[in-house]
Amino acid sequence: MSSLLADIVGLAGSALFIAAFAYANVSKSLNKVWFNLANLAGAILLLISLSVSFNLAAFVLETVWGAIAAVGLVIAVRAKLRKPKA
Repeated sequence: MSSLLADIVGLAGSALFIAAFAYANVSKSLNKVWFNLANLAGAILLLISLSVSFNLAAFVLETVWGAIAAVGLVIAVRAKLRKPKA
């Protein structure tokens, strides 16, 4: 992957983080599935970009961020599946 493409992928991941953060701060009712999915996708995209320009601190941060988002996503999806439909 070229350095330019890695930067574009990383910027897309950053945009997802920013969008999720803004959404969480202005939403009256947080959709945890969307929030965690956006954070997980952002972490994955940033990890992909780090494969070209590696930085250990950023790698650790994105790995932990992605793991937290994945757990949150599983919990949110399970909660939606258990919720009775009206």
